[in-house]
Amino acid sequence: MKLCLKALCLLILLSACDSSDPKKVYKPQSSGNINDLSVVIDNSLWDSSVGETIRSTIGAPLYGLPQDEPQLTLRQIPSSVFSGFVKNTRLVLKVIKGESASTKFYKNPYASPQRMVLVSGMTNQEISDQFVTNQDKISKVFKAQEIEEKQRRTKKSLFNTSDISKKLGINIQFPSIYRIAKQAEDFLWIRRDIKTGTVNLMVYTLPFGENTTKEELAKRVIRTRDSIGKLYIPGPVEGTYMTTEKAYTPFFGDAKVGSLNSFETRSIWQVKDAFMSGPFINYWLEDTVNNRYLIAEGFVFAPSVGKRDYIFEVEAIIQSISIKQ
Repeated sequence: MKLCLKALCLLILLSACDSSDPKKVYKPQSSGNINDLSVVIDNSLWDSSVGETIRSTIGAPLYGLPQDEPQLTLRQIPSSVFSGFVKNTRLVLKVIKGESASTKFYKNPYASPQRMVLVSGMTNQEISDQFVTNQDKISKVFKAQEIEEKQRRTKKSLFNTSDISKKLGINIQFPSIYRIAKQAEDFLWIRRDIKTGTVNLMVYTLPFGENTTKEELAKRVIRTRDSIGKLYIPGPVEGTYMTTEKAYTPFFGDAKVGSLNSFETRSIWQVKDAFMSGPFINYWLEDTVNNRYLIAEGFVFAPSVGKRDYIFEVEAIIQSISIKQ
């Protein structure tokens, strides 16, 4: 009996010590749809110039889509109801008026994984200025969290990529729902069916060649993807194939895929004379190990529905790529 009491006391003591360790404080699992942002802000501020600034910066349309879709879906929550399970949303933007102007970033404040940004200011103008000044940093923090979350969900059921890894010299992760549509030497096309169309990803390689300016590289990107489309991506009518929509101005810019420097392009593809089109995102990754460009492009065909989340899906796959050492 005494032995049992001693064991029980020891167990209680160990539990108490463990719970006092700040590194082991329990935090609930975060929740929320991909790219959903909870904006904790009083109604009066949301309906003012501050709300307009948030919608035009953090909720701005994502470039490269046929119709305007916000980069994040904003869901306003009054400060008075931000409690309990509502605090467990994965992305939180909190706005406070009456404190000194600042923008602060927090990781896992109420749940895990979670990112929260706290923006404050004494006046509406000070708060709005914080968003204008820091919108790129805020958007990057939220996007990185959502890429990580999308990849975490993907890992629940992965496609066996060992053969792809061997042929292309890369590591890549994508869901098992995808299938190989076409595979050739130094070329891969995978796709998955959705209710209204398909979600697609191509990966292929090209030698570095001579050093070029950003303007010359941008032209090479379009020429290359058009020639690849003609060679590998046929349209529904004989003689048609995927090309770049000439009436839409592409976005070009530097980017990172893991540790790899890359050149990013966002625009619209089309199949001429077949009334097919959709968004694409294209990355030229600098593979200095193998003296080549590794080109990864996601493109979506999804008429009559939103395309943001599908483009984000292939972007998360591309962000999983690394060079096999």
